[in-house]
Amino acid sequence: MQTISATDLARNTREILDRVASRGETVAVERNHIMVAKIVPSERTMTASQALAGLGLPALTPQQAAAWLKDSKEDFNQTVSDPWA
Repeated sequence: MQTISATDLARNTREILDRVASRGETVAVERNHIMVAKIVPSERTMTASQALAGLGLPALTPQQAAAWLKDSKEDFNQTVSDPWA
């Protein structure tokens, strides 16, 4: 983990944030030789479309998508029941 001063952070914010985002580095920020903050990369997230795109599966045609959606909703009861009743 790299340690920088608050002054360095103020002068080089873009560069430091780029390193955290692109390289996954964690940076400790000190003021008067006391650590006051840590900048850590955020968790990587992706949409369902991005996740499925990585599988290399062929895309559904509009008709296949409509059929899948219809099938997924069959026998689906939208009422809410009380499990303790």
